[in-house]
Amino acid sequence: MNQSHAVSPAPLSSPRQATGRREGLVLMLGSSLTIMGSVMVAPILPKLGAEFGPLNPQAGLLVPLAITGPALAIALCAPLAGWLADRVGRKALLVIATLLYALLGAVPAVLDNLSAIVGVRLLFGCAEAAVMTCCATLIADYWQGEERLRYVNRQVVTIGLVGSLFFVVGGALGEHSWRLPFLLYLLPLLLVPVMMNVLWEPATGKQQFEEPDTGKVAVVPLIIGYMLILSGMVLSFIVPIQAPVLLVSLGVTSSTLIGLSAGLSLLATLGGSLMWPLLRRRIGVAGCNALLLAMLGLGLWLLMRAQSYNEVLVAVLIHGLGAGLLVPNAMAPVMNALTAKTRGRGLGGFTAFLYFGQFVSPLVVALISAFAGDLRHSIQWLAVASFASALFWALAGAQARRKTIVTVGGSSHS
Repeated sequence: MNQSHAVSPAPLSSPRQATGRREGLVLMLGSSLTIMGSVMVAPILPKLGAEFGPLNPQAGLLVPLAITGPALAIALCAPLAGWLADRVGRKALLVIATLLYALLGAVPAVLDNLSAIVGVRLLFGCAEAAVMTCCATLIADYWQGEERLRYVNRQVVTIGLVGSLFFVVGGALGEHSWRLPFLLYLLPLLLVPVMMNVLWEPATGKQQFEEPDTGKVAVVPLIIGYMLILSGMVLSFIVPIQAPVLLVSLGVTSSTLIGLSAGLSLLATLGGSLMWPLLRRRIGVAGCNALLLAMLGLGLWLLMRAQSYNEVLVAVLIHGLGAGLLVPNAMAPVMNALTAKTRGRGLGGFTAFLYFGQFVSPLVVALISAFAGDLRHSIQWLAVASFASALFWALAGAQARRKTIVTVGGSSHS
């Protein structure tokens, strides 16, 4: 027994590392499944309402749950998915979750009951939680330092590209039947054998890489990251949910024009993600937080004051650029704050806060509207809160740079 214990750690002395090509491509495609969960269903919500509205008196409540329900399920299930990833392994859980994602995603295509569709979508959200948590955890396991940050950014960019593509594809198929977009969820079945062949289970018993690690979780950066992604998602989801309402109030009722504004928002988010690596190197994480919160606030302020379609587009563009900076800039410090043994649970928590922010965003707007008087004043108050947060991060970043300069100056004199 003693001999076996002495020999077993040997394989960890030369840990396997990702080549960065095959594993990266598979994880980028796996990560993109999270955006497919919503963008393919969003264009068919009116058709679901038309199909089941006359049959189900609760259709007004249940139809929106077809798109928001999975977000709530992800928020609730992501911590459990993270715990399972740490206990049973990332690769095994990812393969199983991808299979369930494909099957549960396609089931609504053959259902004729709205309540059953919403129930299956909630289960689908649980599978989606495991997929997102495992992909993020494996990125943190496979790479470190600048390479890890590069793949975090590629993950966000891929999600934006795939989201834009399937938003169009889902809408086109939905023109023929509301059932057809659900069949697209079978596509990830093609990814399952590739995951099984390309991905590998990282060693978590000891640190897999030569990372500076004390074996303890950096609690303060972790909590800050959780709070940032929660509040940032509340602010980010105001535009996709509330902009169509404001456009209708301005007399813009064309689904094409409203869809174009949503497409511009997705493209702007993609642009923000592409800008993030350069901005992070120039102004640091705190500076990026100040910038993204200022852009979110400015976008919301302009949206609140918009009196024409073109003014709404300008607001959506600025807001989207800020939203594109949010996920990579919040996720990177969280990854670095976790140890190999706690990455699954820690990133499961990050996923939970991300999707909980999406889910509660319309509830926060509705609550503030009850006190502020209407939707525009509610958005105004949230814009002010975003500006205040941006100022806080700008001061924190300036203070950190000042300390760095003093430290460097002191060491050079000594």
